[in-house]
Amino acid sequence: MKINQTPGVNGINPYQKQLKKVDTAKAASPTTGDKLEISSAAKEMQDSSRILAERREKIALLKEKIADGTYKPDANATAKAMLDFYGKL
Repeated sequence: MKINQTPGVNGINPYQKQLKKVDTAKAASPTTGDKLEISSAAKEMQDSSRILAERREKIALLKEKIADGTYKPDANATAKAMLDFYGKL
């Protein structure tokens, strides 16, 4: 048995309805551009790189003073800073 044509099926695109819905949805929705927002945490991370650079400079300066023998630590200030730090815990 050979079927050449089926009545009512020729020329119908079953996806045409779906394509029309997509087209109307695209036309109805306003086109907005991309938007980028940087969170406060990301801003803090950007600042942390600056802080790390300052810390490296300070450490390099302290290493030079220690190597030269010109570094004289203040014992009272060190003890006070330790008490303040551990007192908060």
